[in-house]
Amino acid sequence: MFLIIALFFVVFYFFLIRPQQKQRRQAQEMQSSLGPGDQIVTIGGLHGTVTGVVDNEVLLEISPGVEVRFARPAIAKIVQKSGEVIPEPDVPAPAADTDADAPESPVTEIRKQD
Repeated sequence: MFLIIALFFVVFYFFLIRPQQKQRRQAQEMQSSLGPGDQIVTIGGLHGTVTGVVDNEVLLEISPGVEVRFARPAIAKIVQKSGEVIPEPDVPAPAADTDADAPESPVTEIRKQD
């Protein structure tokens, strides 16, 4: 009987507690590595650039001349570190506009005619 209970706690630890601790540790490392110039996203979905970091607060520039103050735990992810260059994706050139090659629209007009 005690073996089943012990096995239950071991499974519980490896499937619930350990992954959550790992995720929390990664979030704390990311939040402690914040620096001016980093482009981030908050947990509320607000995009901005870090302009300053003081203790447990981060100053974000969300628009030119508009700065807001957030708590560090409110930062969800770093989109781009300062000084890091993200290459532009290759976008194929658009083909020549011809109406003959355009697919027919699946939308149909169903208004009543008077």
